[in-house]
Amino acid sequence: MPFLSLTTWSLHRNLGPLRWTYWDEAAKMQGTRVEEQPETVSLLDLPRLLSDNGFQAMDLCHFHLPETGSAYIHKLRESIVQSGIRLYTLLADYGDITSPDDVRREADMVWMEKWIDIASALGAERIRIIAGDADPADEKAVRLAAAQLKRLIHYASDKHVRIVTENFHDLASTAANCISLLDACGEELGLITDFGNFAGEGKLAALGATIPRSDSIHAKAMTDETGSLAEEEFRSCMDLVGSSGYEGPITLVYDGPGDMWEGIKRVKALVEPYLGE
Repeated sequence: MPFLSLTTWSLHRNLGPLRWTYWDEAAKMQGTRVEEQPETVSLLDLPRLLSDNGFQAMDLCHFHLPETGSAYIHKLRESIVQSGIRLYTLLADYGDITSPDDVRREADMVWMEKWIDIASALGAERIRIIAGDADPADEKAVRLAAAQLKRLIHYASDKHVRIVTENFHDLASTAANCISLLDACGEELGLITDFGNFAGEGKLAALGATIPRSDSIHAKAMTDETGSLAEEEFRSCMDLVGSSGYEGPITLVYDGPGDMWEGIKRVKALVEPYLGE
């Protein structure tokens, strides 16, 4: 049956500085931009805190890691193991593997390989790779994304890390492209479906197409400027999950205003009826 998970994005105002990766066009390499945030919870303490609050798994955004040296990675892995929760996915939150710039495209692939190594060292079961920023109508770009994902699947084949992508950024912003990537790569590629990444009149139809093919569900409740949740829409999304036979993690996503823990609790209350006994 489905089980409860949390993405560290839901605590992005609580886990200390965000280390955003960006492409430095002048230098032709990746750079890091630090966005200061308070650290009310240490990442090393988070797994135990999540376990104590009923979570069975977590997704970790790459920009929340304060360092990537072997000593810190070992400490974080031990913290996760001792907590008893699963590090389900490392979310690599940068990269354009379909960039028309040959230099950037290859540099971003090498960056992805580095993060696959980090995911493996952390004991992550999966790593989320963004399919690219190309126009979703560009069929050649969809084929290129599939080829790039296959390359990363091959790279990760002996590292005990599964490659997944997500309905995230331009190329995978349509259900049709998500399904095309899965069909092209076969069972070796997984998918995350995020409620917040489809929009408009066709949102529920798109979710209905991808949820049954998904390794993971990011259950994002849309909020207004006051932090109020769009509860009716969220329940409609969760009904699709419930009727699909999905049995993976329901990963809570809250990024609205106000206290993030309080927001997480409100999303959790909406999800709990779908978790079963």
